[in-house]
Amino acid sequence: QVQLMESGGGPVQAGGSLRLSCAFSAYKNCMGWFRQAPGKAREGVASIQHNEDVTSYADSVKGRFTASRDRAKNVMYLHMNSLKPEDTAMYYCAARKAGSCAYYSVADYPDYLGRGTQVTVSS
Repeated sequence: QVQLMESGGGPVQAGGSLRLSCAFSAYKNCMGWFRQAPGKAREGVASIQHNEDVTSYADSVKGRFTASRDRAKNVMYLHMNSLKPEDTAMYYCAARKAGSCAYYSVADYPDYLGRGTQVTVSS
């Protein structure tokens, strides 16, 4: 069993930045982030395959968000820049045991996920 815990969310003004962290208890090659706003469907945001050094991003965040991992510290990050009000959501980190590691696959078929951290962007 892999335990994941997100942190780093909070209120921020539009145009600002935040860095989310996800501490994990055991290594999984495929990890990622997704978000969900009230009344909206889950949306994949980013994923990272550590061994292959491959990342993937949703078009809505490409160029603004960057996913990274520090394997020595067992932490995954989501660096979020140029935040917009539409980025407001609960953000979750997730991991997959096998299969596609595209950002949408991590969102749709997570094997492990955390409890989330809220990001609120005001205009």
